[in-house]
Amino acid sequence: MNTKGMATVLAVIFCATIVQGFPMFKGGRCLCTHPGVKAVKVADIEKVSIIYPSNSCDKTEVIITLKTHRGQRCLNTKSKQAKVILKLKE
Repeated sequence: MNTKGMATVLAVIFCATIVQGFPMFKGGRCLCTHPGVKAVKVADIEKVSIIYPSNSCDKTEVIITLKTHRGQRCLNTKSKQAKVILKLKE
């Protein structure tokens, strides 16, 4: 392999290592992409998940799983219901 080919290979390897260090998502990988709902009927709640800030997402998220396979809802952490849930889970 000549010098030009070796320099090209080294340049490609160098660029690949630099690109790996760049953050892919500026805001992180949060599950709740919007502020969330203010409240959910207590009778409809099957499970509550609290995800605390981490390297991948810099905010606390409260995710409500609804009964009868009706999906999940993100609860606004500034709402009264979310504050009660967070206090109970401490």
